[in-house]
Amino acid sequence: MDAIVKNFPALSGTDSRPTQKEAEDAVRVLLRWAGDDPSREGLVDTPARVAKAYKELFAGYDQVAEDVLGRTFDEVGGYDDVVLVKDIPFFSHCEHHMVPIIGKAHVAYLPNGRVLGLSKIARVVEIYGRRLQTQETMTAQIAKAIDDTLQPRGVAVMIEAEHMCMAMRGVQKQGSTTLTTTFTGSFKSEPAEQARFMTMLRGFK
Repeated sequence: MDAIVKNFPALSGTDSRPTQKEAEDAVRVLLRWAGDDPSREGLVDTPARVAKAYKELFAGYDQVAEDVLGRTFDEVGGYDDVVLVKDIPFFSHCEHHMVPIIGKAHVAYLPNGRVLGLSKIARVVEIYGRRLQTQETMTAQIAKAIDDTLQPRGVAVMIEAEHMCMAMRGVQKQGSTTLTTTFTGSFKSEPAEQARFMTMLRGFK
């Protein structure tokens, strides 16, 4: 529960998560509000299915990125150049409309004597993706988690994503992509390192 409260401030103090039954009842209310009948055959089990799906889709609230990044490796054979993991697929949900964000993340860092297991970077993307998000916030969160835990010479994060809140509602423009970046350390202070990061991404498309 401590991890949940740390990642979900609304649950601090006397507040607590609703029960499974309360979550299912809320889904029934939404079904009625949408104009359907929750008691009809095709929807009888929908509230339980939705609650179960939400538990999986928003599992990131129960995980702490710093814990995932905790183990690092010092034996790098003198390697001190860019480590780039690109095209990490993810899906998230817009915190404004609770509809999907689908995209990919590119994460790079400049080691400062220690490196991460490559799967750890993908897991951090997954943790922050499985929360209600804005793309800008998610980009910054990934960079900060790696920067704080590994303390590299610099971190670069780029996210490319399509937002269903634009495709399914509102302006209804399908296929548009939003791109966000966050740079720390040498990637932020040295334009040449930023340029190299972008060149590496383009070079391996």
